[in-house]
Amino acid sequence: MARSSDYGAFMEKFVLKPSSSHELPLNGLTFAVKDIFDVNGFVTGFGNPDWARTHSAATSTSPAVLAILRGGATCIGKTVMDEMAYSLDGENKHYGTPTNPCAPDRVPGGSSSGSAVAVGAKLVDFSLGTDTGGSVRVPASYCSILGFRPSHDAVSTAGVIPMAQSFDTVGWFARDPVILNRVGRILLQLPDVDLVRPRQIFIAEDCFQLSSTPNNRVSQVLVKSVEKLFGGDVVKHLILGDYVENKVPSLSHFISKEIKKQDYGIASLAALSSAMRLLQRYEFKNNHGEWVTTVKPDLGTGISERVWGAIQTTGESIDICYSVKAEIIATLTSLLEDFGILAIPTVPGRPPKLNTDPTTLEIFRAEASSLLSIAGLSGFCQVSIPLGMYDDVPVAISLLAKHGSDGFLLNVVETLYDTLQEQIAISE
Repeated sequence: MARSSDYGAFMEKFVLKPSSSHELPLNGLTFAVKDIFDVNGFVTGFGNPDWARTHSAATSTSPAVLAILRGGATCIGKTVMDEMAYSLDGENKHYGTPTNPCAPDRVPGGSSSGSAVAVGAKLVDFSLGTDTGGSVRVPASYCSILGFRPSHDAVSTAGVIPMAQSFDTVGWFARDPVILNRVGRILLQLPDVDLVRPRQIFIAEDCFQLSSTPNNRVSQVLVKSVEKLFGGDVVKHLILGDYVENKVPSLSHFISKEIKKQDYGIASLAALSSAMRLLQRYEFKNNHGEWVTTVKPDLGTGISERVWGAIQTTGESIDICYSVKAEIIATLTSLLEDFGILAIPTVPGRPPKLNTDPTTLEIFRAEASSLLSIAGLSGFCQVSIPLGMYDDVPVAISLLAKHGSDGFLLNVVETLYDTLQEQIAISE
């Protein structure tokens, strides 16, 4: 396979044509799917050759993939992913690391690495990935494209290898907000509806202070765009960490002395991330523990430690994780209500360089997880929007809306996108 010509994005190429030639919303568009989705007749490889070797070819195709084919698009192949979906980096020691098209010396982000690269490199119009702990949002931000994580359970995950069912979602990438919206309406089975003006857009000031990119290139670009389109009265400012700490009492179990000592994070959001990662490990073990301990797969550095760490997880404190989840859902639902939006950086820093020391990557992962766990634990929908390049690396911002507000959020992105690009040009 000529990997250089496809940026190393593809595991295998094939063509699945749309099921009808009628005039359909996705006619003429091409897409690729992460190698975690079942496609009839192909082995679902889950990013690892030992998994592929010990599993048979799928006998049916994932409903999400079928929905897109029925919508008129053509699938051109399966994309590389991080092993067992257990990384945010995008590096794979077996199949190679897909090349980040806008920052080739940096990781593409994972675990939906190939799907993001295929879109960023203009090899397809859009692609499907999955997002449990950030696997669509992170590569979208690193590859300077749009990435949408829908409300939890809003899109069927049947025919998709599970990672941790409390958080697993089917997400998608696109370069064009119109295509992002169109794909979303197919997957979410939503009618076309007119834009509803956001009631409030909360700027999480403390989260933006974590970002290594200056505010005038991130939150201010959004604020000026919102003021221009919707008026200044829509913008509100919020210290999200304090709000969450006051409203989510079960978090106290996870706010340890170590978390409070960290000088790079927000204690309550770090605790939120701890609760999410514990439940994620527990569910991963229930899904894959038997296979891992029997096969003892060859896993890359970092992923191996995470997988075997998950295998050691006990059921201790899992009930408190569920309490945190229920409380954060109630807290953020009452904050945003209908047609409210929360704005945060997608990730706190620049995409790490290729072959960065694993210890450094773990620190970065912990910082990023504080932001990523907000939608993860609440099940809210989140979109990562590219804001161009700063210092030769991509910059992104994220918007979240309450569970079930996916159509509203997709419309807001489509409406905001051009104004955001204008404001980026002004800020540069």
